[in-house]
Amino acid sequence: MKARVSPEPDTGDRRGARDTGHRGASGRARRREARGPRLRPHPFGLRTRLVLAFLLVAAVGCGTTAALTYRAARSAILEQTQDTAVSAFREQVEALNTPLPVDADTLRSSLLMIARQGKPRPWRVYAEYGSLRVSSTDRPTSSVITPELRARAAAQTVPHGSFQRVVKGGTPYLTIAVPAVFLTHSAQGPPQHTGLVLYAVMDLGAEEANVEAMVAAARDGALPALAIALIPALIAARGVLRPVRELRRAAHSMGRGRLDTRIHAKGSDELADLARTFNESAAELERSVTELRNAEARARRFASDVSHELRTPLAGMLAVTEVLDEDAGSLDSDTARAVRLVSSETGKLAVLVEDLMEISRFDARAAELHTDEVDAADCVRKTLQHRHWTDPAQVVPHLAEGIRARLDPRRFDVVVANLVGNALRHGGAPVTVRLYAEGDQLVTEVADRGPGIHPDVLPHVFDRFYKADRARTRSAGSGLGLAITLENVRLHGGTVTAANHPEGGAVFTVRTPL
Repeated sequence: MKARVSPEPDTGDRRGARDTGHRGASGRARRREARGPRLRPHPFGLRTRLVLAFLLVAAVGCGTTAALTYRAARSAILEQTQDTAVSAFREQVEALNTPLPVDADTLRSSLLMIARQGKPRPWRVYAEYGSLRVSSTDRPTSSVITPELRARAAAQTVPHGSFQRVVKGGTPYLTIAVPAVFLTHSAQGPPQHTGLVLYAVMDLGAEEANVEAMVAAARDGALPALAIALIPALIAARGVLRPVRELRRAAHSMGRGRLDTRIHAKGSDELADLARTFNESAAELERSVTELRNAEARARRFASDVSHELRTPLAGMLAVTEVLDEDAGSLDSDTARAVRLVSSETGKLAVLVEDLMEISRFDARAAELHTDEVDAADCVRKTLQHRHWTDPAQVVPHLAEGIRARLDPRRFDVVVANLVGNALRHGGAPVTVRLYAEGDQLVTEVADRGPGIHPDVLPHVFDRFYKADRARTRSAGSGLGLAITLENVRLHGGTVTAANHPEGGAVFTVRTPL
């Protein structure tokens, strides 16, 4: 199966690069992403396992073939040799005319003649007659002849002969035993054993050498065969791994957000089925994500449109409630209480609408950052002064002077104000605001003296409209303050974290680049 990844260009929203000097690097990065991730080398990866499996099969095949060849060749060579030797020795014994009782000298002469006529090579011939031992060599008996062969020869009544292969001192021998018999006068009765048994011993070293030569040839031929088998092994591994790599690149492409990635698959094997399944799953996932994005976009547009439409009537309501607040002192107590309640709730609604519009701009990636080099400590002081948080019993600032940082003053003001206001509402006074530089980062810490944040709540403090107490439905805030803080910090390229101080109280830490 051949597979080809065909991702379309990424059309997702991207914030434009503010520094044109980085365009070349970002272009190279995008090209690397388009090519997909580089495969890390795996010492025992799929390619290695496939090649090793292929070579193992080839080695087993070569070994099995060599073993079967060895057995067949050895049997053929040895059987041919022993058949020739047994037949020739039996003929020599049948043609032997030895008078009884046996004369040692005459018998030795006959054994020397038989030994010279040995086939396929000369034999060493031995004869046993009762206690008489005669041979064609200088030794009357041979240690190669076994008692088992002697017993079989003694039990025979016909000169068919028995043979046995024996290994002595690492050298193989063929031993043959043929009894000498004579026929009765009628020539119709069974042959009679004379008690004389002749033995032939032949060295099989030449045949064994031929077999070993064939084994060596098979072994020497197996190594080039394995080397040649490596080529189809690599080709087969490449054919299997190519679609796997394409699947990996396609999965990586989808993980980068290119849900329109598909694999061109053809064939009818398992990998082709896997590619088709991947395409079907990718298409279904793309449909689901598209529906979710459309629904999310509609919800964002709805929140933005509603917030925008509410601003005009809210402006009029705020103007009216301000007038009513001024005249509330001249009204009766119940009416004055109602007027102040309406004024307060209208103010809260105005804050909620403004926060909704702000968070909608972040969702639509329409929020802009206008940075300037400012005195960070002076920015924090202005934030505290504008909110009238100058009472040391409420807010205690510890600001390092002389720190210059590139910030958006308006958005940094929102960050500090939201954190301090949140600490005053939900924590305990006094709230400590610390500002200092750490390396190439500006660190802003806001700590309170309250009970702290429950561990179950910590992961959700920056979630929108999250309430730690489900029973608390009313709040002095909009429920979006910390979420807006998080988005503003991210816009600066920084981070914000929430934690509990070991001595009590919650600590919010903002880190932004200087």
